[in-house]
Amino acid sequence: MSDISRRTFVTTSASLLTTGVSLMMSRGVAAAAHDAGHGPMREPQALPDSSLLHMSGEATTMDGHRMSEEMRRCIQLCQDCHVTCIQMIDHCLKLGGRHAAPDHIRLLMDCAQLCTTTADFMARKSLLHDRTCSLCSEICRLCAKSCEQVGGDDQMVKQCAELCRRCAGSCEHMASKGAA
Repeated sequence: MSDISRRTFVTTSASLLTTGVSLMMSRGVAAAAHDAGHGPMREPQALPDSSLLHMSGEATTMDGHRMSEEMRRCIQLCQDCHVTCIQMIDHCLKLGGRHAAPDHIRLLMDCAQLCTTTADFMARKSLLHDRTCSLCSEICRLCAKSCEQVGGDDQMVKQCAELCRRCAGSCEHMASKGAA
């Protein structure tokens, strides 16, 4: 076995072991809280699976429940919007001038961060994902507007604005459905 294969095996094994220990610890904490009389015991939320799409193309969560197509699409839009906003920061800084205005760059950063957080909340079926979706929709609309104001004829900035609008619409729809 080569050194790279051994390192990959050790790293993957350590990661799996850490995940297992974390799940056992969270169950132990929940059981202790239940035993102490702090209310009914609830099963801990499943950790987000880094590969929600399985070979069949069907999205499921770690607990085996199917994820709606709308939610899967919204998660993908949030992830795409995150990547685009991060790339846009570098692009806008290179363009300079109004593209590199601190408020615009900060908005791109905020949008990227909130898109990732919102995707995570939906992936783990958080009871608060509708609230993060609502805020994500708002920030994506603000980011799209900012891109339109500074964009001019730049195609990348126009594409960012369009993706932000699509993400905002999808998040708004998920927020209106409430926590599922």
